[in-house]
Amino acid sequence: MPITSVDTDHDNLTLTIVADFAASKERLWAAYADPRLVEQFWGPETYPARFSRHDMHPGGQSRYEMVGPAGEKSRGYWEFLSVDRPNSFEVLDGFAGDDGEPDSDMPRMRIVFAFEETAEGSRLTATTHFNSLAELEQLVGMGMIEGTKSAMSQIDAVLADLTTLAADLPAHAQQLSDTAVRISRVIRGSVSDVWRAHHDADLLRRWQPGPDGWEVTECIPPAEAGTVYRFRWETTAGEACTISGEVRQSEPENRIVQSERMDGIPSETIDEMTLTPVAGGTLVSHVVTYASTQERDVALASRMTDGMEAGYARLEEILA
Repeated sequence: MPITSVDTDHDNLTLTIVADFAASKERLWAAYADPRLVEQFWGPETYPARFSRHDMHPGGQSRYEMVGPAGEKSRGYWEFLSVDRPNSFEVLDGFAGDDGEPDSDMPRMRIVFAFEETAEGSRLTATTHFNSLAELEQLVGMGMIEGTKSAMSQIDAVLADLTTLAADLPAHAQQLSDTAVRISRVIRGSVSDVWRAHHDADLLRRWQPGPDGWEVTECIPPAEAGTVYRFRWETTAGEACTISGEVRQSEPENRIVQSERMDGIPSETIDEMTLTPVAGGTLVSHVVTYASTQERDVALASRMTDGMEAGYARLEEILA
């Protein structure tokens, strides 16, 4: 059990939990920065979490869902107030409704996560600040301390398994829901370079040329919110493929959300890309939401992930 102390301060309206780990501070930080990892321990053992959004930068947000043994669901969110990698981050943590959006009728807390090196590895100090004594007692009464202990008891296993998500692994697809998939890949390169590679037409032509025998004939990259983008590939035999859409949101070097349509397919998908600095480079996470489960399954069966991996492998060569 990594937790070494729990202190409830009724005068200052805080709950402070200290946990020690036999792993470096950088590795512990990565467990919280990577949505593939944090969801393995954020929920108690009987309520595993799934993060559909995790933007670890000031102003960024996270959305998660925990599912109990009988299928019951509890949803929550984070709003990142500050991020000082790999030393600390601060969030507003609260409950979300069935739509995943913050529930203003439920309490929310401010939590400061502080990371430090120790002689044996690293230490995490998580300090939760409550708005009132009644709120503190309400949440503690709801099992907050027991739930946190159960969740943190899983971190050691995650830290020991970090090598399975190393920077040299190919793109990986993970089903998040009946209609959503997360595709993740660590790219050896800075966040600035990876962001530029997704927005610079000359770079896009170099690392997204399409399969053998295809050529990029049109490349209008995404820009700020409200703009449209368009990519077209053609073969000498007259075959063609066009993908286009609109930028819904753009937070440079952090996150971009865009719609996507492919010629011949009437429905629209939504692609949310988040860039996170991690050891070894930049974690690229695409959360792609389809119109139906069937369309999601068709996309996965089309070896879409393999195509993305081929492109990102070329991008790494270019950035090197």
